[in-house]
Amino acid sequence: MELSHENQLLLETTKRFVEEEIIPHEELVDQLGEVPEEIGRQIETKSKEIGLFAANLPEEVGGGGLDYAGQMLIEREFGKTSHALHAWAARPTEILLAGTEAQKEKYLYPCVSGEKRELFGLTEPEAGSDIMSMKSNARRDGDDWILNGSKHFISGPVMPDFAIVFAQTGVDETKRGPRKRVTAFLVDVGTKGFDIAIGAKCVSYRGYHTFRLNFSDVRLGPDQILGEEGKGLELAGQWLGMGRIWIGASCCGKAERMFDLSSDWAANRKQFGQQIGKFQSTSFKLADMAIEMRAAELMVQDAVMRADNEQMTDSDAAMVKVYCSEMLNRVADNTVQIFGGMGLMEEMPIQRLWRDSRLERIWDGTSEIQRHIISRAILRPLGA
Repeated sequence: MELSHENQLLLETTKRFVEEEIIPHEELVDQLGEVPEEIGRQIETKSKEIGLFAANLPEEVGGGGLDYAGQMLIEREFGKTSHALHAWAARPTEILLAGTEAQKEKYLYPCVSGEKRELFGLTEPEAGSDIMSMKSNARRDGDDWILNGSKHFISGPVMPDFAIVFAQTGVDETKRGPRKRVTAFLVDVGTKGFDIAIGAKCVSYRGYHTFRLNFSDVRLGPDQILGEEGKGLELAGQWLGMGRIWIGASCCGKAERMFDLSSDWAANRKQFGQQIGKFQSTSFKLADMAIEMRAAELMVQDAVMRADNEQMTDSDAAMVKVYCSEMLNRVADNTVQIFGGMGLMEEMPIQRLWRDSRLERIWDGTSEIQRHIISRAILRPLGA
C-alpha cells in the first residue's frame, strides 16, 4: 500500500516513539507485573506532545482525526511491543461519540485530554463469547435504572474513572424467538454499589490489568444511558468490528518483530560449522513466516479499504482477526524453535513475545467465535 506523505511521517514518528519510549521498559514491566506510574505518565505526556494520544478520534472533539489507514499504521507499530505500555498513549473508545453533548462534556472530552480513563465492560464470568447469556441487568425504577451484575476480564492500563457497562434491560420478541435487549450505561467509579478491583493476573501482556466489576443496586439516571435503550449491542458492534481489524494490524507488527529477530539469529548463529539459516529446516520456517505475514498484511489492508468505503462486514473483520492472530501464533512458535533453548530464557525477549501472542486468539472474540461469524455469513443466505 502506497503511503501518503502525511502517513509516511506518521509511521516514522510512531516507530521512533515505540523504539525510544516503550521498548526500553518492556523487561522491567514484565518483571514487575505492572507499569510504574512515572513511566506510564512519561509515555502519556510524550504521546500528547507528538500527536499520538487520542489520535483515533475526530478533530472536532479534540482528537487526532486519523483515517483508518493512519490508525492501521499506529496499531501495527504498537503491536510490536507491550500492550501494558502503549495503552498509556490512549485511544479512547469511539462509541463515546454516540453520547449527548452533556455526556461528551463529562466523559468524552476528558478522555481526549487524558483527564479521565474508561473501561469497556462487556464480558462476564458466565458470558464470555456468549454475549447474549449476560446476566447483568438493569430494571426501571421511575425515571432511574437499578443495575445489578458483574463483569470480568475488563482490561485497561490503570484504574479507570468510569466504565461503559452493558446490561440487559428487557426482552424483545423476534422471528428467531425472544432476544435480550442490551443497553450501554456510563457508570462512574465511586458510585454507591459499584465495586471495582484488579482481577486475575494474565501471563500475556503483564502489567495490563484485568479488572473485575460488581454492581449491587447501582442507581443510574436516564442521562447515564449511552445511545438508545436497547441498542447497546449495535454500539458495541461498531467498536468491536474495527477493533478486530486493529488486532490484525497489531499481530502483523508483532510478527514482523519476531521475524526480524529470527532472520538475524538464523544468519549469525552457527551449528555444525555453518549458519543455521543454511539448513532447510530453519530457512523453510522463515519462508513460511514471510508468506503468511504477506497474506496477513494484505488482508488487513483490504479490510481497511472496505471500511473506508463503508463496505466492511462482520465476516470481513472476523476473517482478519482469526487469520492474523493464528498467523502470529505460528510465527511465534517458529521463532522459539529457531532460537532453541535461548527462545525460552527470560534474558531474551522471545519468550515474552511468545506469551503475549497467545492472547490474540482469545480476546475480542475467540477464533471459534470468528469462524462462527464467517460460517453464518456463508450459510444464512442459503437458508441454513
